[in-house]
Amino acid sequence: MNKIGLIVPTLNAGRLWESWLKAFDQQTRKPECLLVIDSSSSDDTVALARSRGFDVHVIPKTAFNHGGTRQFGVNMLADVDIFVFLTQDALLAGPDALERLLAAFDDNQVGAAYGRQLPHRNAGPIARHARLFNYPAESQLRSLKDRTRFGIKTAFISNSFAAYRRSALMQVRGFPVDTIMNEDTYVAGRMLVSGWRVAYCADAQVFHSHDYSFLEEFRRYFDIGVFHNHTAWLQRTFGGASGEGLRFVVSEMRYLVKHSPWLIPSAALRTGLKWLGFKLGILHQGLPRALRSHLSLHKTYWLSGW
Repeated sequence: MNKIGLIVPTLNAGRLWESWLKAFDQQTRKPECLLVIDSSSSDDTVALARSRGFDVHVIPKTAFNHGGTRQFGVNMLADVDIFVFLTQDALLAGPDALERLLAAFDDNQVGAAYGRQLPHRNAGPIARHARLFNYPAESQLRSLKDRTRFGIKTAFISNSFAAYRRSALMQVRGFPVDTIMNEDTYVAGRMLVSGWRVAYCADAQVFHSHDYSFLEEFRRYFDIGVFHNHTAWLQRTFGGASGEGLRFVVSEMRYLVKHSPWLIPSAALRTGLKWLGFKLGILHQGLPRALRSHLSLHKTYWLSGW
């Protein structure tokens, strides 16, 4: 029997945290080790987590790093065989969500697995489409040979609700500490190259979505561009992101024509901002450091001197 550990990074989890903890309490399969890594919350996030049996390790807010903080958690749980990662805003959608995700590891070739993200009930049409596009209703089991079919999407995974086999994670040297975001995709890509498989479990579900502002969309895609600039091997191995981006735009427009046509101008503007942010992120090394931080959604990354 594999020993399971759950790692949750938190920062001022807010009103949803009570619901999150309640949904976790109802799970039919509970991890043996429960770890919250909190970035110095000023609300009751830490107290509530401890009251529900979580070990809590508090770090300075400026010390948080998408890959480094998660690898810190991995190192803390030295005797765990499978690591489950959730974010504070990913609400488990049913009592068997964790059990269904962990079932993927019955296949010894699976190095990582992730679940389906459903839009929150109050999500807007644009956020709703993004979840429907990226998290389809059919499960998938992907290996390196599938790159001719899925392209860059072969390495897609999300640490908002994902799990990793320790042996596979250690084989690829764990999560990177020098990436601005997408540490999950980085690791999945390395695993695929190393011969492991990545499982998408459509029946393991969480509610998780974001209604980004225009500025947040721009900054998020700036950071995605920074990531792609630093991980050229991903594009060489799996293909570029432009084809997937075009497929998303076409799908979004079709969805909005059917469901919310008045949002088409907003979506078109967002597409332009995403493109501009991504291109600037790709070219970020030619920008002043202060401007990079200003354009970025993850500003603490630049405090580390990257």
